[in-house]
Amino acid sequence: MLTVSCDGCGKQMRPGDDHHIVKIEVFAARDPGKLTEADLDEDHLQSISELLQRLENSENNPDLEPTCCRRRYDLCGECRKRYLRDPLGRESASKVLFSKN
Repeated sequence: MLTVSCDGCGKQMRPGDDHHIVKIEVFAARDPGKLTEADLDEDHLQSISELLQRLENSENNPDLEPTCCRRRYDLCGECRKRYLRDPLGRESASKVLFSKN
């Protein structure tokens, strides 16, 4: 039997329990721009080859971030409600309490 726990509160969920899956995909929004005649005339293979050579010869390889990131979360019914009310967590971020020192 497969056991699933809520990624929000840690509660163990059993078959038949209120169980929800949240899938999030984050990717760069890019403006495609316009194609020009010069773009069509350029030798893109040569440009890519030169870029790869520079990266191979460089001692400081840049940290390349992935262009797309996918996440999956299992939520119980209560955490689903909380997530739908405040998907970006802004509500909980504003409730930071400081002591009166």
